[in-house]
Amino acid sequence: MRRLQEVLKGQEGNYILPLFWQRGEEEGILREEIQRIHESGIRAVIAEARPHPDFLGPKWWRDMDVIMEEARKRGMQVWVLDDDHFPTGRAAGRLKDAPKELRRSFLSERHIDALGPAPHASFIIDRPYVPFFAESGGGALIAVVASKRDPISGELTGESIDLSAIVKDGILHWSVPEGYWRIFIMTISDKGGSKNHEDYLNPLAAESTRVLIDTVHEAFYERYRDDFGKTFAGFFSDEPAFYNDSNQYNYESAPGKKDVAMPWSKDVPERLKEVIGEDYLKQLPLLWHDQGVNPPPIRYHYMNIVSSLYGENFTSQIGDWCREHGVEYIGHVIEDNNAHTRLGAGSGHFFRALWGQDMSGVDVVLWQLAPGFDEIPFKWFFGEADSEFYNYGLGKMGSSLAHLDPKKKGRTMAEVFGAYGWAEGLKLMKWLTDHMLVRGVNHFIPHSFSAKAFPDPDCPPHLYARGKNPQFRYYRYLNHYTNRLSHLLSGGTHIASAAVLYHAEAEWSGKAMYFHKPVKELLKRQIDCDVLPVDAILDSVTLEGKKLKSRDETFDCFIIPYSEALPAKCLARIGELAELGLPVIFIDALPVRASEGEDGSEFLKRLTVCRNVSIVPLAEVAEHLASRGFYELKTDGEYPYLRHYHIRHEDADVYFFFNEHPQLPIETNVELPASGHICLYDAYNNRVTRVIEVVDGEDARVPLRLAPFETVVVVAGELFKDLTVQDEAVIEREQLEVSAAWSLSIVSSEQYPRFETYGKLERLVDLSRQEYLPRYTGTFRYETTVEWNNALPKNMWLDLGEAYETAEVLVNGRSAGVRISPPYRFDISGLLEQGANILAVEVTNTLIKEHRDMFSLVAQQEPSGLLGPVRLLYGGENAYNER
Repeated sequence: MRRLQEVLKGQEGNYILPLFWQRGEEEGILREEIQRIHESGIRAVIAEARPHPDFLGPKWWRDMDVIMEEARKRGMQVWVLDDDHFPTGRAAGRLKDAPKELRRSFLSERHIDALGPAPHASFIIDRPYVPFFAESGGGALIAVVASKRDPISGELTGESIDLSAIVKDGILHWSVPEGYWRIFIMTISDKGGSKNHEDYLNPLAAESTRVLIDTVHEAFYERYRDDFGKTFAGFFSDEPAFYNDSNQYNYESAPGKKDVAMPWSKDVPERLKEVIGEDYLKQLPLLWHDQGVNPPPIRYHYMNIVSSLYGENFTSQIGDWCREHGVEYIGHVIEDNNAHTRLGAGSGHFFRALWGQDMSGVDVVLWQLAPGFDEIPFKWFFGEADSEFYNYGLGKMGSSLAHLDPKKKGRTMAEVFGAYGWAEGLKLMKWLTDHMLVRGVNHFIPHSFSAKAFPDPDCPPHLYARGKNPQFRYYRYLNHYTNRLSHLLSGGTHIASAAVLYHAEAEWSGKAMYFHKPVKELLKRQIDCDVLPVDAILDSVTLEGKKLKSRDETFDCFIIPYSEALPAKCLARIGELAELGLPVIFIDALPVRASEGEDGSEFLKRLTVCRNVSIVPLAEVAEHLASRGFYELKTDGEYPYLRHYHIRHEDADVYFFFNEHPQLPIETNVELPASGHICLYDAYNNRVTRVIEVVDGEDARVPLRLAPFETVVVVAGELFKDLTVQDEAVIEREQLEVSAAWSLSIVSSEQYPRFETYGKLERLVDLSRQEYLPRYTGTFRYETTVEWNNALPKNMWLDLGEAYETAEVLVNGRSAGVRISPPYRFDISGLLEQGANILAVEVTNTLIKEHRDMFSLVAQQEPSGLLGPVRLLYGGENAYNER
């Protein structure tokens, strides 16, 4: 239990590295912000030009020198966003006038319809420049292909002719054969993608990415080489992507979508030629147009190629440079609404896109996650959020990559909190943190610290907000909690029952089920899993007995979401694994063909007759696994919002449990395959609350009683000496409601703790109502007198009931602690005295009441203040007698 000892002694590491936006503020302000970051329990920072007026110029380096100096002095680390603005890829403007071979490159098509026979027809191939058609004008001609069409449906029939060689001086003279024909003109240019990203690099071209490295990375190495690998930790890429769609935030962009330019480089045609053959040009129109009932195989081949090139020439090249220079490379791409397998705002393939980095990474901003909305869509800032993906796909996808790639050392980071608006406070931040932790995310990039004068309209909330954020003084409670849990959940081996196939190749090939669909069914039954891409199935997984082994992890079974088609090699490998004994579960049906267009019947026949292959409806997959013993935990009843994560260290097993529901409590017993001793650890208060000794030969039976938002850690292993146990789980034999009138006083963030009297409250009410303080942001202090004339019980708690949202309790002037989320229960044992006691409760709301921002327009706002009921709970007997 070494890691538990470390967190109990306050010796955990730092797992938090917030964004710190640079706009050229004065030196004193920069130093103050670093001080505030440090005093809130954080030991790292990511400097981001957003936008700095002089990135890589004298003023920028002066500001960076200040940040570096403060970091050295405080033992902090500094990371840097690797460009002058997000998204990464602009190379600080160096691509604007660069040669064409270094700029973005897109394949575009236009077509002309023709009717034959027409023996003397001609067609204009070169499109003249017309101002209002400028985006599609010009470009280097790649091919001219004529494809025959069905006379009834107009669909392409598969008969094609390459006419490229007979185009002269921009004109095609062609004797059109009988029938309907479509003449496709395909060109390459740097136009056609998102206009906001015109001067961005081409991630498919190594020499284009090198411009970013030479411009940014080398400049930092030149100035801070002695700090590299020490104070200077590395570089962070933010949302690089293809951006080939004119709508930069299009999450549906993929082959098959009309009028969208396709990312291109000199390597793409060579690789297409390798897999399709010399006549690949005749198939290029099928990147946009259908032919037959199945998606053309070139779409699979193209996506397979460009996603591979992205990983090789962009991410891996930057990552290799960083590792060669003693620093690390981290970041994330846009995963929004399943864009991670697509073009446009996506990067083609999540696992390939981030493989070259030293941590896995995901992003949660703009109300993509909202408590309680785990299935039905949620109105987020850019439309409707796919709640299933964000809840059951995003975090699992991220941590699965960290488990798979050795250089990531099990590390997954999440950029969190950003652009939720001032409606977001520490309560929601803790929920978001727990949501990620329980899915295996163990590093966090809070979004953000801004040194700009308040109010900065750029994606609030800002954690300090130049002193205006009233909850900042409590922010350290969240950070200490986050670091403790991250420390416990890092460095070991994740334990899970199932592996689920990542769906990218299936989506490129035809109808496909998202991987997060079966993940959802499993997590709602406390059956944990990891997500594995096809690349891992082909290159790295093995069998250990009848279990699937991926690096240090083993899985009881392998689940394949419904896939109309999968790559032939993948089908063959799945069949091989099944024949060797691995239970393979196909959701709803087997594939019917191979992605490459091959028959695939031989592979599919092997799967059909293999006794280790099952076909299970999606709704029944969790029950199917449970019936076969493919699970770890067992609860008394069904608790679809009870989440857990299990990591095994050399000397202990750590189980993290989270009640993810924002309103409903959970009370159950959990059976664990553990032996020896079990500790229940409260990470928020940093104390062990209970020890259970497990009877030899029996599973451990652990009682869980979790309020909404509440977490608990179960640590199983040998007990260490001098363990202090502070058991606060009691039978609430008695309770007394505090129903006296309250004196109310208020104070703003900047004036705290100099309270001003507001008046008396005969009853507790929502202070944001119109008749009270609807536009007030700050701290509300409630005071009353509690008479206690009986013998003082051994154990006593104060339960505030509802509070919105950060609360501190003081009894006779002594603090009983701070709570930033439910349950608002405080141990006041030893604080209450016989006779009259002064009870004070300080409740702090968020800035949304005072400052309405656009990012909070989609938020369901909470009340202000203490609503209760406030109760004294007491009883001298422990609820749990085992010791």
